Amino acid sequence: MTHLVFGIGHIKLNVRDVAAMIHDSTEILGLRVTRQDGGEAWLSSNGRKAELVLLESDENSCHTIGLEALTAQDVVEAASRVAAAGCRVLSTEPSMDCCDAGVTFATPEGLRFEVHTPTRDAMYNPRYPTHGIKPRRIDHINIITPDPEATRRQLSAICGMRLTERLVNDALSWMYGGNRQHHILGLVKGAVGLHHYSFEFNHFSDYCRLGDILDGFDRQVLWGPGRHRPGDNTYAYYLDSSGTMVECSGAMHTVADEAHFEPNVITNLERPGNVRQMNVWGSPAPLEWREHRSPFAKID
Repeated sequence: MTHLVFGIGHIKLNVRDVAAMIHDSTEILGLRVTRQDGGEAWLSSNGRKAELVLLESDENSCHTIGLEALTAQDVVEAASRVAAAGCRVLSTEPSMDCCDAGVTFATPEGLRFEVHTPTRDAMYNPRYPTHGIKPRRIDHINIITPDPEATRRQLSAICGMRLTERLVNDALSWMYGGNRQHHILGLVKGAVGLHHYSFEFNHFSDYCRLGDILDGFDRQVLWGPGRHRPGDNTYAYYLDSSGTMVECSGAMHTVADEAHFEPNVITNLERPGNVRQMNVWGSPAPLEWREHRSPFAKID
């Protein structure tokens, strides 16, 4: 099956305090504001128009996961597959005017995705002054679903995404798209929600800066730095001002030989013997990380 989705496009978050999240995202993570209009703000880590979208709301929740397709034809094709996959179309128009095409759909489990063409990108003007880290790009998102197998089927049927790796009990699984990065979406088994969103760091020294910047705000790293075995990326996690978990990630493995690739199944689930399955360097995930959940916005 052809990949219709290339990578992560954006994430939309409902937040009670847009100003606090803008301050957090610029001063700690190092994003820049590209648009602010009323109760909506767009932020980016590069020349793209929008990677993190904040919507003023009476709740803190995940609104939509944006999946980037490369062409309008791919968006149309994805839209044509939604009903057969057991999902429903919510909109056939792009949610942002910096995209040429988009389709938003909901899964029966209560997850909302938008497949959209790339946002406008000033690729030759990617740098800007910032007090924060300044990552490279939004690179992956982990969602929580009560039925990971069903969600994987839906994303495969609609978007052409494929399984890379999973725990044998499906408590965690990972899916990749056209950019062949080990995963652009991780799926955690549980009540519908968002586990974390992630931006890719440039250098390992950025983790030292992250810890020091967080300390200046009387906050701390939740887990890390470490190196995940799935994806082989370095990582550190913290909570943003809305209580949503942010991962700062190094570059991942890619699926180079797709024609012969077989998804890996992790069978060793016994703690503490399986700690290095998730962190090569050995420090186990804290309970706060394992049980974290940000709610997903209710879909009408």
